[in-house]
Amino acid sequence: MRLKNVTALVTGASSGIGEAVTSHFRREGARLLLTGRKERLDTVRPDDLYVPGDLNDEAFVEDLANQAAESFGTVDVVVLNHGLQASSPLTDMPYDDAKSVLDSNLLSAFLVMKHFAPLMPPEGGSFVCVGSRLGMVGKPGEVLYSAAKGGLIMLAKGAAIEWAQRNIRVNVVAPGLTATPTIEAAILRSPDPEAYRRERETQIPLQRLATPEEVADAILFFASSESSYITGAVLPVDGGYTAF
Repeated sequence: MRLKNVTALVTGASSGIGEAVTSHFRREGARLLLTGRKERLDTVRPDDLYVPGDLNDEAFVEDLANQAAESFGTVDVVVLNHGLQASSPLTDMPYDDAKSVLDSNLLSAFLVMKHFAPLMPPEGGSFVCVGSRLGMVGKPGEVLYSAAKGGLIMLAKGAAIEWAQRNIRVNVVAPGLTATPTIEAAILRSPDPEAYRRERETQIPLQRLATPEEVADAILFFASSESSYITGAVLPVDGGYTAF
């Protein structure tokens, strides 16, 4: 098992990619600290610790770190999978919406990194940030989201250098369009779901959406010792979208 005796925090653990990561990590033997906005999580196992809350609130993040220290002592892996997407033309987006996108995708990641890096053991650890293909390319209507995810990439690269001597690795998995419950619901809300799905798929060289499990495979790689000499990297899992 690739994560035997490893303690991992997974944020945004309630569905989609986060749920797939949780399943992969359990299979590989990890002890899990999970967080999300839902008050309860049906998939939590007896040996998991689930703490609901808002990662934009530093007091909550600090309390989460304290609970991790009390329950596990150290944390070896942190998967930053939470975030918020709000689509709008730049000139139409209200300031509060823009701030929410930046806070939820970038500044909350900073807070988790700030409070959990000190919990990593002397031999080091791994942060895996879940970015987006839109952190690497621009797209109309997604300017603030792209800015936030692009900022997350640079946060990871800077932290990778700053923490290298502590053997704390920081990498980014950048998914493309993924068949999560949120995306599937958005497709079903369109006037012609099948036509809309096909339109989105034709924008991807591999002609299909990613599965949450495929994204979780990449996250597991960065969490495990198989990536022990990789830090500051960005791995697109986007079916070739950013290869254009």
